Amino acid sequence: MTDSRRIVIAGTGSGAGKTTVTIGLMAALIEKGYIVQGFKCGPDYIDPTYHTAVTGRASRNLDSYMLEHDVVKEIFVRGSAGADISIIEGVMGMYDGKEATSDKGSTAEISILTKSPVLLVVNCQSMARSAAAIVKGFQMLNPQAKIVGVIANKVGSEGHYKIVKAAIEQECGIPVAGYLKRENELEIPERHLGLVPSVERGELAPLFSRLAGLIRETVDLELVWELAKAEPLQVAPQLFAPREEVFNVTIAVAKDPAFHFYYPENLELLQAYGAKLAFFSPLAGEGVPEEADGLYIGGGFPEEFAAELSQNEAVKESFRQAVAKGLPTLAECGGFMFLTEAIVTTEGVSYPMVGLIPGKVTMQKKLAALGYREVRGKEGNFLIGPEEQAKGHEFHYSTYATDEQLPAAYETKGLRGTKPEGFAKDNLVAGYTHLHFGSNPALVQRWLGLCAEVASRD
Repeated sequence: MTDSRRIVIAGTGSGAGKTTVTIGLMAALIEKGYIVQGFKCGPDYIDPTYHTAVTGRASRNLDSYMLEHDVVKEIFVRGSAGADISIIEGVMGMYDGKEATSDKGSTAEISILTKSPVLLVVNCQSMARSAAAIVKGFQMLNPQAKIVGVIANKVGSEGHYKIVKAAIEQECGIPVAGYLKRENELEIPERHLGLVPSVERGELAPLFSRLAGLIRETVDLELVWELAKAEPLQVAPQLFAPREEVFNVTIAVAKDPAFHFYYPENLELLQAYGAKLAFFSPLAGEGVPEEADGLYIGGGFPEEFAAELSQNEAVKESFRQAVAKGLPTLAECGGFMFLTEAIVTTEGVSYPMVGLIPGKVTMQKKLAALGYREVRGKEGNFLIGPEEQAKGHEFHYSTYATDEQLPAAYETKGLRGTKPEGFAKDNLVAGYTHLHFGSNPALVQRWLGLCAEVASRD
């Protein structure tokens, strides 16, 4: 059996330097001519945007809480096709996940599921031999997670690195593949949502190039390449098994720097059920395409472009008409914000939006919500019924308020209990929650079935 290559970049904790190492390795390997595929543990969609910008291939989320384990493996195998090496960026510390007493939802669990070797990034600031104790502890907590090497981050000097390297290699029996100096630390800009449009415009390309240079200078790339060797992963298609029922429909998908967050599998599942996707840019002045039988408005950053979005009356009117015409419409997070009456900035400026949902959203300077959600539909939700469940994630800096008693879209359960969320009426479902369709593919079938009814009326 031929070898394939994949490696998990895990950290001892948040801030250990995973993203710096991940992006630097990706960029350095691409400079050597390799095809690199990026993945991110967990639901985050900021880091995958960086990966996609560096590698030129859509980065994918591997989430063992939202998705069944076989589905996680399937997403990995599909995403890795055609790549020379897959690099999986971890989340938080290597063993941090859904709960304190198990590895559920952690980087360690993803490494075990995908049978991927792990490169552990250790913050070695202000320590020497103690770094070996940290690595040994990570090795022992769950030996099924196979740590094959270490990157020493935030070292003070080459002399400091040699001490750390000698201690780890003697005590832990694995190689230290290189280091990054504290003084060379490049600030990856704070990963607030507003930065992603600058990634999409290519403004961070010089940063990626500098990270590649740092990795080349002090990390043994050939050794990392060898450590990433693993047997190919085999999995039977489940999420993307051939479908008996397909729908000849067109889904309009808003996609531009203002609305750009979609799990790739969500779009691919729509296509697997036969839908044609018609992408359009509200920001560039494009209205909902005429041929659309359904409408999908994903997450993103409408607040970054509130002035431009508010000014284009023709675009806003096209959304009103599409929903009035009966197009089954799903709006998530940024899409939900856009369909309200107004977005109010942190400076207090109010920009009128589409107005299909009574009330307005107000931007906050701090995160307003973050975390996994177990979702049940409320009465009137065409996508998910009250007896059904899907999983998703919330991450936003705004709050929504209205004086009216409105029908909620979902009942969402998170760490802080259960609450009604979003808005559902007739053919419109909208809310802050980003659903992963892989957690309940039946909702895709139902949605497209309703779109087929719209298509048959034309």
